Amino acid sequence: MGDVLQLKQVSVRRGGRNIVDHVDWSVDEGERWVILGPNGAGKTSLIQLAAARLFPTSGGVEILGTPVGRANAPELHPLIGLTSSALDARIPGSERIHDVVRTGAYGVTTHWRESYDEEDDRRARGLLASLGVGHLADRTFASLSSGERKRVGVARALMPDPELLLLDEPASGLDLGGREELLDSLTTLAHEVYAPSMILVTHHVEEIPAGFTHAMLMKDGTALHAGPIDDVMTSERLGQCFGLVLDIEKSGGRFAARARTA
Repeated sequence: MGDVLQLKQVSVRRGGRNIVDHVDWSVDEGERWVILGPNGAGKTSLIQLAAARLFPTSGGVEILGTPVGRANAPELHPLIGLTSSALDARIPGSERIHDVVRTGAYGVTTHWRESYDEEDDRRARGLLASLGVGHLADRTFASLSSGERKRVGVARALMPDPELLLLDEPASGLDLGGREELLDSLTTLAHEVYAPSMILVTHHVEEIPAGFTHAMLMKDGTALHAGPIDDVMTSERLGQCFGLVLDIEKSGGRFAARARTA
């Protein structure tokens, strides 16, 4: 088991304050991490650091044993699958779903002059099918529901066969049905032996798929707690993170949170 990602005393400073503040963190092969915390905690900045799309003000980031710098970041991008609402917004509504997924192999958001072979086509179809959206291959991106777009985004992120999969609030904006369909797909992926290491960012404990192994709680740019998920996801620690008195329950591998009433 080797480090897929390592942050050493990493800080990101913006507007006179540290939005990520001296974070030490490592992700090993086969680990599935969730990062939780309130708005402004630094979660998205942390995942952008992991994606080699944001660079630290101080400290160091290594991805797959390679120190990350501006010069070599583009070389690392094909090794990292990324899904986010910001990325979805860049995909043209007229793009055919099959092409949305295939273009993930090149890290572009629309088909242009790149070339694909039969293996690329088979992989794109297989990924869509594995995420339960194979029947949408010939539809346009604009015609899909929010939940369908999220699952297509995961297929797209997996297209280059990455070593690390980053999911930035994948269930945001979904209704109950769309959320549960997406989490079912992510649960299946989390249990696959050859799936990449995974990092998921969310505000809500209910959005953690079953099968995730580790958790980090962030607040004010700092990592309050990090480690095996059952050690971190306690009422006391989550209450400290969100400033509430909470009751945390776990059933069927899924978590639920409720504020304790007087």
